Amino acid sequence: MRIDDLPLKYRMLLRTYPWRRIEPVPCARLRVPLEEARVALVTSAGLVAAGTDAFDLGMRGGDPSFRLIDDDTPVSALTVHHRSAAFERRDLEADLNVAFPREVLHAAVTGRVVGKVAARHLSFMGSITAPGRLIRETAPAAASLLVEDGVDIALLVPV
Repeated sequence: MRIDDLPLKYRMLLRTYPWRRIEPVPCARLRVPLEEARVALVTSAGLVAAGTDAFDLGMRGGDPSFRLIDDDTPVSALTVHHRSAAFERRDLEADLNVAFPREVLHAAVTGRVVGKVAARHLSFMGSITAPGRLIRETAPAAASLLVEDGVDIALLVPV
């Protein structure tokens, strides 16, 4: 899909949005061989497991919180809670692997490409137009949780 394929209101938003520019963030070197690494998924699809509070879709600037998804949570128990209407949801709702490729990750373990799948994964709601709190509070908390879980690689799956 190209910008020109979007409805006019989204084309105008994307062309006039005051995009935040940041300096490049240095990448961390992997401390273990890839085939020994523990990998977690971090999605911005707004996925929520059954019995978990949904994201606040009405929060001005977007809900900067995250939800934990246990690795053994059935995909059928996940629902999409995302405030943006600017992306096509059909493919995501038809196959959550589009935004939460857990089956692919487990296949990578079976194929000995990566070592282990983390016990927990993270889900954020995308379309956060006021990212200050996310940057100051939520992202460091999420990173700390991944470190506590012994995660070597966080595979970011943006929506």
